[in-house]
Amino acid sequence: MTDRLTTLVLVRHGETVWHAENRYAGVSDIELTGRGHDQAAELAAWAAGAGLTAVWSSTLSRARITAAGAAAAAGLTPRADERLRELDFGQGEGLTAREMRERFPEARAAFEADPGAHPLPGGEDPAAAADRFTAALFDVAAASPGGRVLVVAHTTAIRLALCRLVGVPLGEYRRLFPRLDNCALTELRPYGDLAHPRAAILRYNTPIGAVR
Repeated sequence: MTDRLTTLVLVRHGETVWHAENRYAGVSDIELTGRGHDQAAELAAWAAGAGLTAVWSSTLSRARITAAGAAAAAGLTPRADERLRELDFGQGEGLTAREMRERFPEARAAFEADPGAHPLPGGEDPAAAADRFTAALFDVAAASPGGRVLVVAHTTAIRLALCRLVGVPLGEYRRLFPRLDNCALTELRPYGDLAHPRAAILRYNTPIGAVR
């Protein structure tokens, strides 16, 4: 990292077809709804005047599509990094919380008690997810020193990274950051290094209309 701090604007992708039933999408490649495309268009309108220097996204299509319009509006070429993908929820992919309680009640209960220590069956280790997502953020920031970068990604991965960056246990992500709305803005400035990653959080889950 340089002394010129980069501002990162983290955004959850637009609404997907699994949103209404609150199904866990994870690494499943799920389509945006019409409303999701509208949210992406609103993000693009914001991006046109946001002074962005780069646009990055997860490799999952819901994030890439959301980022594409914003990049075009800002006159930038979007870039994707697989490390910005969502947490893999294993056997929880495509299920609701209720369905998980029916299929694997003990594992779901352990996840709800401490999601940092107890991933869903077959799911990704949250610590590993936080590490790779945070590493991607630091690389993105280093590529645009002193700039303002839009990063379109996913709710759980973002919240895990926020816990890592403010130095709280990963198991607290559902309590400290209970929601992350589609295309709302979370703005931060990372500093330190990957051995001791930290960030100043400038705004969290702020609707686009509130920052115009």
